[in-house]
Amino acid sequence: MSTYSRLIRFKAKSSSTPLIGQPRDPKQDVGLASYAGEPIEVDLYSGSSILAPGEPTGESAVVGTLLSPLAAHEVGTIRCIGLNYVRHAKEVNMALPEVPVLFMKPSTALADPFPAPTILPKAFLKDNSADYESELAIVIGKDAKNVSEADALDYLLGFTASNDVSSRVQQFAQSQWSYSKSFDGACPIGPAFVHKSAVESIADLKIRGSYNDKTVQESGLDDLIFSVPKIISFLSTGTTLPAGTIILTGTPAGVGWSSEPRITLKNGDEFRVFVSHGVGTLINKIVEEK
Repeated sequence: MSTYSRLIRFKAKSSSTPLIGQPRDPKQDVGLASYAGEPIEVDLYSGSSILAPGEPTGESAVVGTLLSPLAAHEVGTIRCIGLNYVRHAKEVNMALPEVPVLFMKPSTALADPFPAPTILPKAFLKDNSADYESELAIVIGKDAKNVSEADALDYLLGFTASNDVSSRVQQFAQSQWSYSKSFDGACPIGPAFVHKSAVESIADLKIRGSYNDKTVQESGLDDLIFSVPKIISFLSTGTTLPAGTIILTGTPAGVGWSSEPRITLKNGDEFRVFVSHGVGTLINKIVEEK
């Protein structure tokens, strides 16, 4: 059994050292609280990573700055599943895939939640095609290779939220998607990490994306084409998924590029990804690189 239900990684107001702890208020959305400048009280753990959090220390701290639940050096290559919601496949007029569609992001794409900005590269600004993708991100807890679907959840550590920030013109100019989705800051995650034991059924998880306070994406995980166990099994076939591997599981219907009228991310915009069961709201402030 886990000693925690959810953890956050953060810097305290009086320190620059990343800390790990469990928010004291189990109902507090730490993403919204951070955005509003509200205090977030945390019971500290002895470890420095959600992969090895250690034990409660009996000490507490108040969050100064939220960080991504995992640091870039912990995640290796970020695996991403494309076209994995039924209604999203229909909105882009694509056939349901028979096997999971995989692309990858480098660890340098990993980014923190608010107050860290999401910076659109100046090289892509001329395309006016920056888009959002609300995603449930899962984290592998121990090295996984050739894992069966039946055993896949034994290797799952838990869940967080992500925004798969993309440049659509660059994406559709190539047969491979990584280039358009791998720029620095293109994979913000957070705000909280929820242990799998706190979620009775993955199908019960809910995800919602909001563009400038308007809900544009909303779905349950029951719309997935390939389930979380299927994804873990597929990606581990012949390939080791090290502990700390982040997997983005796909985005629901409602992406900006397919909307009428079309939505593209611009300087000053705000995008929020909410995931239920304590993950909370990942807030991204969009900034154009100068």
